[in-house]
Amino acid sequence: MATYVLWKKGALLLAAAVLAGCASEPKTIYSWDNYQPTLYQYYQQDKTSPEEQITALNLALEKAKAKNKPVPPGLHAQLGLLYANTGRGTEARQQFETEKAQFPESAPYMDFLLSKNKGAAK
Repeated sequence: MATYVLWKKGALLLAAAVLAGCASEPKTIYSWDNYQPTLYQYYQQDKTSPEEQITALNLALEKAKAKNKPVPPGLHAQLGLLYANTGRGTEARQQFETEKAQFPESAPYMDFLLSKNKGAAK
């Protein structure tokens, strides 16, 4: 009888392990795509040009739109900073306003950037 109980417990553990291995990864709210690696590259300024980072973030925006998923907080702000650093103030302002609209908690920082002329046309 004891052997049967041990065998039954072993079978249950094996079944649980198999089912756990079949579980899919959790779905995220946002379409992160390559936002995090691009942000890291921003701080490693000698590795990737701002233009390459802008292209990567715009691609992430397109992929998110295709998947009908929102982009993560900060993506529009980062894109705005890249635009500002490359002299494209109008696009920077648009990105800061988009970030502020999608994530109201970012309003103080976006207002700060806008007040420092980060979104001014050059």
